[in-house]
Formats: sequence, C-alpha cells, structure tokens
Amino acid sequence: MCLGIPGRITEIWDDRGTRMALVDFGGVTRTVCLAYLPDVTVGQYTIIHAGFALTRVDEEAARQTLAMFRDLGLLDAELGAAEVEASR
Repeated sequence: MCLGIPGRITEIWDDRGTRMALVDFGGVTRTVCLAYLPDVTVGQYTIIHAGFALTRVDEEAARQTLAMFRDLGLLDAELGAAEVEASR
C-alpha cells in the first residue's frame, strides 16, 4: 500500500534546477521533490506520495492524519518501522 502522507517542509533547496525539500513526518524526515508545488514554502504542510509533494494541507489536518496513521500502524509500513519507533 502507498499512502499520501502529510509532512512539514523544514528546508528547501535547488538541485540542478529542481526544487527539493526536507520534510518532517512527525520525527522522521525524508527528501522530497517540489516540482508540482513551485510556490510552497518552509513551514507549510504537504501530502507526499512516492517522493513528490502533491498538494498543500493545513497544519491541523496534517497533524490529525499523522496521528491516525501512527495509531493504525500505517506510518511503520510507509516510513520504516525502525525510523518511526526511533522518532517516538
């Protein structure tokens, strides 16, 4: 299963003409591509799927979704059980 997971952008940079970001998923971070969201900024929340930021979401919705995914054990499957457990 591949979920679209909300995350908070903590850093943005240019990698050979492509906007990239470091995104925090409640303690676990990943590098993602911002090609589909050229105007997103640090501090905003986005839905990430397959390494791409797809849409912006508000902070409250992102936090609720992350909490639900964590409670259901879905973050373990999507982000890696060891990394999720270490972030708790």
